[in-house]
This record gives sequence, structure tokens and C-alpha cells, in this order.
Amino acid sequence: MAKHPVLHVDVQGDGPDLVLLHGWGMHSGIWSNWARQLGQCFRIHRVDLPGHGDSPCQVQGNLDEWATAVLEVVPEQAWWLGWSLGGLVSLAAAGTHRGAIRGVTLLATSPRFVAGTGWKTAVDAQVFDQFAKQLQADVERTLVRFLSLQVKGAEHSGETLRCLRSELRKKPQPDSEALSAGLRFLQQADMRHVLAASELPLFWLLGERDTLVPAEVRHEFPAIQSSTISGAGHAPFLSHPDQCAEQLTCWLLRDKGCRHHAAG
Repeated sequence: MAKHPVLHVDVQGDGPDLVLLHGWGMHSGIWSNWARQLGQCFRIHRVDLPGHGDSPCQVQGNLDEWATAVLEVVPEQAWWLGWSLGGLVSLAAAGTHRGAIRGVTLLATSPRFVAGTGWKTAVDAQVFDQFAKQLQADVERTLVRFLSLQVKGAEHSGETLRCLRSELRKKPQPDSEALSAGLRFLQQADMRHVLAASELPLFWLLGERDTLVPAEVRHEFPAIQSSTISGAGHAPFLSHPDQCAEQLTCWLLRDKGCRHHAAG
């Protein structure tokens, strides 16, 4: 695949290639501490999504275009891990470029974030509608409020929120067009067909107390192997980094001595 280094990517560690995609409004710096831990076993590629962090907002349109932009700056046949919005981008890549990806870990993410007919394991549409309205008036306040929602009801919520806020400020504020596009993806995207048809290895890593992606979503696709981190909210890799690293490493390296539970 031709390389067009549009998006910013940081590489570290040694081992099988693992791509980390952040969530809405954040940037690749959110992975810093966890990436050092994972870098003992994997070659980590931390990508800033379009218009986030140090990546320019040159990619417009749909999720497929964002996924293609990521593919242009990471190795083929890498493992992908997508957190929240990053999970939707990962699923888009799995659906349209399946031969280029080795497998996907869905970290605190869902194929459809908004509840609807036949899909109740999600948040009410009004939640994201409110964020969309607030985003037009005050970007920074909207981002901070979204971070607060991510830790609501979770263990170590205060510490996790401080970490999220601190990391958010370490790179430029996301481009407003990119934020609007990302929020639109969260509101409208429905990638259930990708999960249902994918032949790629898939792993779900969820937070027990996640208010944005209910852990019960795993029951909708019982064939997908999963692990739920007890007490964790929407950012389990920050609040429970060791547990998340252990579960992820065990799945990626297929250590038979590691314990998982099947969703269902």
C-alpha cells in the first residue's frame, strides 16, 4: 500500500505491530503510560486521528476515509486497538480493508453508540445531541464535560479524570470540523454488520461501569471473545492499566495459561 504520511504517528517498543487509536476529542498522548507498558511485548504505533493532536484535518467525509488515512501510516497486518471513536475507525478498516489488518481489539467501544429499535445496549440519542449543540457554543467546555461522563460511577474516577484532562491539554485543541465529524460518527454510525460478517480475530475489552458503552453489549455478539474489567469506566486502560494489559497481551499472544471469559 502506498504511504502518504498525512497523520501523525509515534512508534515505540519491539514485537508484533499494534496500532492504538484514541477516542473522540483526545489524541495519541493519552496512550503514553500504557504504551510504555505494552511496548515490552509489541511495537506500538500511536496515531493521531484526523484533526486531533498533531494530525492535520485533511481527511473529510466518512469513517472509511479516516480508516484509509490511518492505514497509510501504519504497517500492513498489524493488530489494531480502537478505543471509543477509535473503535469505529477500526471497524471501518476491518470492513473495507480486511486483508490489511491482522485483527481488532474493541476497547470500551461499540458498533453503535446510540440506542434504537432492536438495540438497547447503548446511550440515549439525546446524550450526543446535547454534546453536538454544546460543541457549537463552547468546544473546551464540551470536551471537559465528555471526559467527566467517561469516568462517572467508576473506580478511581477522580484520578482518571485528572489524567484525561492533563493529557488533553498536552497537544493543540482538536480541529472543530474534525470534532463535528467524529461526533457525527458516534451519533450515526452502525457497524454491526461488520462485526457479524468479519472473519478477522476480534476481542472486546470493556469496563464494567462504563456509562457510554454498557458492558452488556458483549451479549449481542456472543461469538466474540471478551473480557470485562471490574470497576472500570470508559477509560479502563487508565484506571486499570495492569488488568487491561494482561488481558490484551494474553489474547494477542494467545497464551493458553491466561484466563478470559466468553461473552454470553
